[in-house]
Amino acid sequence: MDLESYAPGCFPALEGLYSHLLHLRQVVAREGEERYRMWQRYLSRPDFFPSARNLAHYLALRKHDLRPWQLELARFGLSSLGRCESRVLPNLDAVLATLGRLLGYGGPYPSEAEFFAGEARLKAATEQIFGPCERPRILVTLPEEASSDPSLVPRLLHAGANAFRINCAHGDAHTWARMVAEVRRRVGGHEVPILMDLSGPRGRIGTVWAAGRLHPGEFFLLGSKLRDESPHPFQATVEPPELLRGVMVGHRVILDEGKLQGLVEEVLPEAVKVRVTYTPPKGFRLRPEKGLNLPDSDLPLAALTPKDLRDLDFVAEEADLIGYSFVRTPEDVEALLKELEARSPKRLRGLVLKIETAAGVRNLPEILVAAAGRWPTALMIARGDLAVELGYQGLAELQEEILWLAEAASVPVIWATQVLDRLVKKGTPSRAEVSDAVLAARSECVMLNKGPHQEGAIALLADILGRMQTHQYKKAPRLRPLEVWAQL
Repeated sequence: MDLESYAPGCFPALEGLYSHLLHLRQVVAREGEERYRMWQRYLSRPDFFPSARNLAHYLALRKHDLRPWQLELARFGLSSLGRCESRVLPNLDAVLATLGRLLGYGGPYPSEAEFFAGEARLKAATEQIFGPCERPRILVTLPEEASSDPSLVPRLLHAGANAFRINCAHGDAHTWARMVAEVRRRVGGHEVPILMDLSGPRGRIGTVWAAGRLHPGEFFLLGSKLRDESPHPFQATVEPPELLRGVMVGHRVILDEGKLQGLVEEVLPEAVKVRVTYTPPKGFRLRPEKGLNLPDSDLPLAALTPKDLRDLDFVAEEADLIGYSFVRTPEDVEALLKELEARSPKRLRGLVLKIETAAGVRNLPEILVAAAGRWPTALMIARGDLAVELGYQGLAELQEEILWLAEAASVPVIWATQVLDRLVKKGTPSRAEVSDAVLAARSECVMLNKGPHQEGAIALLADILGRMQTHQYKKAPRLRPLEVWAQL
């Protein structure tokens, strides 16, 4: 029976679908290769070459609105393109081969090895950085007590921790050395990497002079020093002072992870005048050390601060993984690589790029290639700072796109910021954060912050991640038999 007698009207639809997808495949291949050639100056690690090429093809593919063709593909029972992150051209070739055979054209299918090569590359990259594990890894932020409590690291390992993080924004080399030594002593022959996070150029409030609380509609000054002659009752200095050089009228000012939001009304010598647009109902009190974000401003700051350079002397000696905070451009990556080359790291397995700013998001493909083209690399979605910079609505979409881009590049992802935060701090989880932990299973690693109930949080997270591994891989459902509902 021919196709038209079996399904009237299908033949012209299939012809149109085949023609469109064939043209799309040609465009994606051509534009992807052009981008890949532009990246050659970053590429010196052969293991990453096919991943970089696939990322270039993915970016070319996702320039197009594929929604109408998704529906058409589904109507004929063909594979959609919705899970092609790790295999852009093989996925297109497989769909074209099936359409071609339906239309009598013939055409080869990609081999099994070629079709699943991207997944194999991601698995290998993840094991290279974090070591082997059947579920997503759990990265635990170590408190300083780990340097003096010999029972803490074994308890965290027993609960399910797979890697440890030391935040270089706190403590000093003497404390870090004791923490590192304690981990090395307790893990034995197991692969438990230590990530050391460089602090980076985080903006903060310095000295404060304020009369009460700020409310929407009021003004305050941010500057390099307090101004005695100013009539404003609310003033604060910023650290580092050069942070304000890129600020212009109309730019947003955000304090303490969004608790205060404002707009720059006037740029003054060595200061800016800010009109408050949002605070909590009871207002906002300016306090030293609160975080400062300037998401619209071109910040004239190097990603490696003088403190980072000092810390890097210790970190390059002792860390398995180096966390690079507030990376914004490929040039930031090259600056770190230059410093590492000068220090000849002893144990380093890879880099962890922390995507925390709007600029980092805009430059993400080139940042990924600049790093992974020379070192094994993972990506941390720092959702706290991203939410401040982009808003919660923007973060909702963006965290998905970062997962897709990283998968296309075979780069492991760390899902970070406030995972099971209430459980870690108070001992009981909220329903919303359990759902967030379920979403985290699409990453290769999940980070937990420190708190008095870390062990319980690790154990619960390990259980959730293990369960979800049987249900889903990335965006693809595994379709195991339904069992849970029948057991209730």
